[in-house]
Amino acid sequence: MIDTVQETLATAPLLERSPEVVMWQTPFYDIKDLKYLPPSHHDFKKLQLPITSPLGPPRLPSVEIGLDWGPLPSVADLKQFLNGNPSKSKEDWTSIKETIAEKLLLNDQKDQVEPPNTLIGGMESLKSRGSNQINLNHEQTQRKRLQKSVFVTSKGNLVGGGTNAVLNALAAYLRYLEGTGRDDWQEVHEKLRNAESRDGASFGILFGSALFLGIISRRRVYHEAIKYEKERNAGFLSPFGYSATSIAAAADAVCSMEWYWLMALKSQISDEGPFSIRIWRWNGYLIQYTVVGHEGPAVLLVHGFGAFFEHYRDNIHPVADSGKRVWAITLLGFGKSEKPNVFYSELMWAELLRDFIIQVVGEPAHLVGNSIGGYLISIVAGLWPALAKSVILINSAGNVIPGYSSVPSSKERRTSGAAWLGARFLLPFLRLRLPSIVKNCYPAKMARADDWLLNEMLRSSYDPGVLVVLESIFSFNLSIPLNYLLKGFNEKVLFIQGTKDPISDSQSKVAMLREHLSGIVIKELSAGHCPHDELPEEVNYIICDWIATIESKLLLV
Repeated sequence: MIDTVQETLATAPLLERSPEVVMWQTPFYDIKDLKYLPPSHHDFKKLQLPITSPLGPPRLPSVEIGLDWGPLPSVADLKQFLNGNPSKSKEDWTSIKETIAEKLLLNDQKDQVEPPNTLIGGMESLKSRGSNQINLNHEQTQRKRLQKSVFVTSKGNLVGGGTNAVLNALAAYLRYLEGTGRDDWQEVHEKLRNAESRDGASFGILFGSALFLGIISRRRVYHEAIKYEKERNAGFLSPFGYSATSIAAAADAVCSMEWYWLMALKSQISDEGPFSIRIWRWNGYLIQYTVVGHEGPAVLLVHGFGAFFEHYRDNIHPVADSGKRVWAITLLGFGKSEKPNVFYSELMWAELLRDFIIQVVGEPAHLVGNSIGGYLISIVAGLWPALAKSVILINSAGNVIPGYSSVPSSKERRTSGAAWLGARFLLPFLRLRLPSIVKNCYPAKMARADDWLLNEMLRSSYDPGVLVVLESIFSFNLSIPLNYLLKGFNEKVLFIQGTKDPISDSQSKVAMLREHLSGIVIKELSAGHCPHDELPEEVNYIICDWIATIESKLLLV
């Protein structure tokens, strides 16, 4: 974008010389050079960098210059431009993106629900007549409130509008514990309670879009939170934490956002490592990925729990060199991708992958997944089969259940107290035992569990938000079996299994897959839980040969 601006200004007839273009930035932390940003958040906190104060409204001097603005485009012109935009998703893919995973899974149950009993329906209508006046009064009250509402979406859970309106909503959010008689603040408090699926999660849900759009800055949120904290504590800040959960939610959220933003910026100016890092925003969150190759079928690599796209370090280039375009993504909550305070689930990650294929890859792909990544791509293939050319599972999570035919309805999942406590015991244990745990997954070539891999896993364990991700271990729902998800992918499923996997019973799983998943191709290797990293040459050959076979079959269709 900057290059385009410079080229345009250089040819502008009204200018004697091309002006200097300066990147204006207002850092959250007073950091001088991103090249020296510590890789670990643990080390970053030790720097104790000061947080800069927010700026006042800018005042620009008037410019006396005659400009020909040209004709304004019509609505028809805009529609023509949007329809001709090469980055626009196909219409059928747009409808795919709007579908919700959980609703798709429950469609069968909805179709089987009996029609309502007319007698019961009639009785209910009689009961409702008596409450019509109450409902009418409630609707009138709600209508008055909505006219002044700061919530701008149909669901009414996103704060928007001008800066002053958002700042007013932020003031209400921070002062939740005080209570209020103001209608506008009461509305914010009500939305806060509804959005608090876990401690502090409501801030990102309510104010995430306003921050992403730049209506308010992260510095402004932090400034307002600290100012209110000082008001509550006679001008002091306690070293033991914040005095209100709403203050902690706001301050911690923006500090976390800034850390991942700094890491993303550093990845764009750094030439370290064998892969060029790209950034994709999903629901406002920063996702890291890479892409290699310029022609051939699309391949998407998805890592397992606790890993990152670089876990395919010796697969990305070799597969691309065989005539493929390879994308590898670091899922939300892992590696250097953002770790927001949200509820992590297998369906959330599946929807992320769905959107990545639609928005970034832009065409159906051969999906490759290791461990939990294998289960996630199975959900994608099962719910949105138009996005997958084939499925390649590498020591995949997930079970095989004979005769499985329907998905049970599920209640809204929230973080339990046991999950909260379990994550806080699990994290120090994993840090302490990380070398032995990882090496145990590499029984054939233990040297592949090298310092680089261990250090990167350890680094990410200190990122803000990692505890929230760990809590998901205690709430995963892998009850929908692989044979149910992939039943429509006859002869398009390859299963690569390391027979020395310490995490699962390889022999039993392979036998069940052969018996209950029609047309599956199974390749067994003398490896552990991560054959793609332990025996990359063998796995690369199997993947490339498989894709070539599938592509040749597709040409005959």
